[in-house]
Amino acid sequence: MTMLSRRSLFQAGAAIVPAVALDTALDTAFARASSAATVETSGVAPAALAGFDRVMKTYVAERGISCAQLAISKNGRLVLARGYRYATDARAVPAVSPTSLFRLASLSKHITAAAVIRLAQDGRLSLSAPVAPLLGLSTATDPRLAKVTVWRLLQHTGGWDRDISKDYLYLDHTIAAALDVPLPIDQDDIIRYAGNRPLDFDPGSRFAYSNYGYLLLGRIVEKVSGMSYESYVKQKLLAPVGITRMRLGRTPRSQAAAGEVIYDSAYTAKTVTDASGTVVPTPYGGFSMENRGPGGGWLASAVDLVRFAKVFDAPGPVLNATSIGRMFAKPEIGTNADGSWYGAGWYVRQVPGHLNTWHAGSLPGTYTYLARLQNGFTYAALFNRREEGGSLDFDVLSPRINDEIGKVTTWPTTDLSSRYF
Repeated sequence: MTMLSRRSLFQAGAAIVPAVALDTALDTAFARASSAATVETSGVAPAALAGFDRVMKTYVAERGISCAQLAISKNGRLVLARGYRYATDARAVPAVSPTSLFRLASLSKHITAAAVIRLAQDGRLSLSAPVAPLLGLSTATDPRLAKVTVWRLLQHTGGWDRDISKDYLYLDHTIAAALDVPLPIDQDDIIRYAGNRPLDFDPGSRFAYSNYGYLLLGRIVEKVSGMSYESYVKQKLLAPVGITRMRLGRTPRSQAAAGEVIYDSAYTAKTVTDASGTVVPTPYGGFSMENRGPGGGWLASAVDLVRFAKVFDAPGPVLNATSIGRMFAKPEIGTNADGSWYGAGWYVRQVPGHLNTWHAGSLPGTYTYLARLQNGFTYAALFNRREEGGSLDFDVLSPRINDEIGKVTTWPTTDLSSRYF
C-alpha cells in the first residue's frame, strides 16, 4: 500500500476554489475512451450534481477501470450514491451497485485509529503508553523500542521506515524462510521477524509511513478489549451508526464477500498462500489480506465510508469531542513543509475555519480516496485497479472533484441514506 504523493497531499487538502473549467477536455476524453465500451451506472446522481457523475465516467473510461463507486455527502446528508461498471464484455464483470464492497487498502487506517482512540475514551488505554510492555515485545534487539508509544504508532513516528528496511507486510517468503515456518505466515510471524531487527530511526524524531505500526495497533485493540479486532470495530464503531456491510477481506477470490467486486491488475506474483511457487494475479495471492487487517484489510462501499466519516464531524455515540480532537492532533514533530500533518489515520490541513482531512489507499487491484472538506462536503471514491506502469495519472481525481464543487449552485436537500442503511 502506498501513501499519497506530495502532489496528492497538496491537492487533497487545498482550499476549494473553482479551477479552470475542465468540461470540454473531459467530455472529449470520455467520448474517445467510450468508443470500445460503455460506462453503466447504478444508484442516484441528482441533476444538480451531474458534473461529479461525468467526472467519474470520464475517469474510469480514460483508465479502463471496470468497477468504481462514488458517494458524496453534504452537511451530513447523503446526496449522491453511484456504482460504475465499464467493460467491453459486461458478462465478465459483475454489476456494481452503490453497496458493492471494495477493498479499502490504507483507508482502513482511520478505522483502526478510531478504535484505539475509543479505547482511550473509555479509560482502557493511555495513548502515551509504551507499546512494548502492552504487547510483550522484547527490547533486547533495539532498546529504542521502549520509546515507541501508542501515539507514535498512530502518527507514523514509531521508528520503522519501509524505504530502509522494507515493508514487513510484503515479505512473506523472506519471513517464512528466516523463521523456518511454512506459508502462509500470520501476524505473529511478522511481529517475531520485526522484533529481531533494529528500528530505522529514533521514535518520535520523524515521520515514516508504516503499515507495520498499524498492524501493532490492531493487536493493541485485541489485547486491551479482549475481543477480536474485527469484532471490536463492528461493535463499538460501526453498529452505533448503522453500518453492517463492512468487514475484513480475505485473500483468495473463492473467499470473496457477498457483493464484493473483482480486482484488476497487470501484475503477477508467487503466491503467499503456500509454498507451491504458483504464479497468481497479484490481487489474489500476491499479498495477504488477512495480515493487512488493521492497516489495509477492510472492505466497504463508498456510502459506508461517507456515513462513517460523520463520526468525525461532531460528538456522537462513537467518539466524543476530546476523541475527535485527538484524531486530528498535530504530531510532536509538527507540520510538513506545506503545512499539513498526519494525525491518527488522517492527513490534515488547516484551512480558514475548518480542518480538511483525507486519505488514500492503494494495493494491486485497488485505489481508494476519502476526503472531508470545508463547507460540509465529504466524498469517497473507490476503484478496482490502481495506477500501474503505463497507465494515466490517478492523482487527477482530487482536483477534478474539487473543480466540480465550485460549480454547484444548488445542493440537493434530500437524504439518500434510507436507501442504503
